[in-house]
Amino acid sequence: MDTTVAAPTARMRTRSRPPFECIALTLQGGGALGAYQAGVYQALEEAGIRPDWVAGISIGAINAAIIAGNPPERRIARLRQFWETVTANPLLGAAADYAGRFAAGTEARRLVNQASAQTAMVAGAPGFFAPRPIPPYLVPQGGPAATSWYDTAALRRTLERLVDFDRLNAGETRLSVGAVNIRSGNFVYFDTTTHRLGPAHVMASGALPPGFPAVEIDGEPYWDGGIVSNTPLQWVLQFGPRQDTLIFQVDLWCARGAVPRNLIDVETRRKEILYSSRTRDNVDRFAEIQRLRHAVAELCATLPKQVCDVPEAEMLRRFADRKVYSIVHLIYRSRGYEAYAKDYAFSRLTMEDHWRAGHADTVRTLAHPEALTRPADGLGVKTLDATAPARATRHG
Repeated sequence: MDTTVAAPTARMRTRSRPPFECIALTLQGGGALGAYQAGVYQALEEAGIRPDWVAGISIGAINAAIIAGNPPERRIARLRQFWETVTANPLLGAAADYAGRFAAGTEARRLVNQASAQTAMVAGAPGFFAPRPIPPYLVPQGGPAATSWYDTAALRRTLERLVDFDRLNAGETRLSVGAVNIRSGNFVYFDTTTHRLGPAHVMASGALPPGFPAVEIDGEPYWDGGIVSNTPLQWVLQFGPRQDTLIFQVDLWCARGAVPRNLIDVETRRKEILYSSRTRDNVDRFAEIQRLRHAVAELCATLPKQVCDVPEAEMLRRFADRKVYSIVHLIYRSRGYEAYAKDYAFSRLTMEDHWRAGHADTVRTLAHPEALTRPADGLGVKTLDATAPARATRHG
């Protein structure tokens, strides 16, 4: 089967860097849906847009590590190697290809998706995870074999093969991956500005229990960051350096959706709400804070000298700034045949669907006149969702 992603007939290329000090790419967790992020990155690369900072959770951390851990000219090929590896199942691939060619959008396609998810549950995903030979409840308590259904040793080998960790830690592209400390319950970001990252840090970000085992780093056990927050956007917005920033926020779970009609719909919708991590609400809160920062900056500029010298005025100056943020949303919106198992349906056909969707959404978004522009004067934050079903949405 041809696994190439067709390029758009008219490809947009930026002639110069967008007018921002930092370009960030933030990648949500979502298992098999993560091929959408690879398609997004391909379109960004084709447009000449290369992020300075990549942050990810779970599968987003894996994609982010592959991006940061390779030179730009190899990144798309390495992403494709990963996704072709984890969806390599010849028998299921043939069945999925048949369904895709002759039964696309029908109940048959839904059944094939469910079959691929069940296959992953029973047999794992090559180069990613494999079922344990003995169920956890039949082994002595304590240790990975007693606390997880799958062994992820294959993922370590895949990361070591596809990621140059020396390059990743060299600082050319900043990388942040989020995980949860099991003992404290605290959300932790492993960041190349403060840590030397290896395969374990990336694996920790994707160690979703009870499927995957905890990953130990410096004597502490960690689980998937998605347990606390599945979206790394807040880390970039609130804990990064204060600088004009263009952010491509890639969500694999759409917060908006229909009211469920059956139990399958209920589980699907539950996952979407849980793992979307209230991205829009967090953006709205940050936008309000940024407007306050701009207002305080204007106020401080008008204060007389005798007032500026008091400690309270110094506190205001530290809070104030005129930096701007433009957040471009790229959100995967599920097909009608996908259900609650879509995040572990590791079939080749589904992977190609997700990759093409990410590529197409990004090409469409970059063609929008406001995609790469700064917020209007007086607005600290601008958001854009150019692929929303009804119309493009923007607010400052």
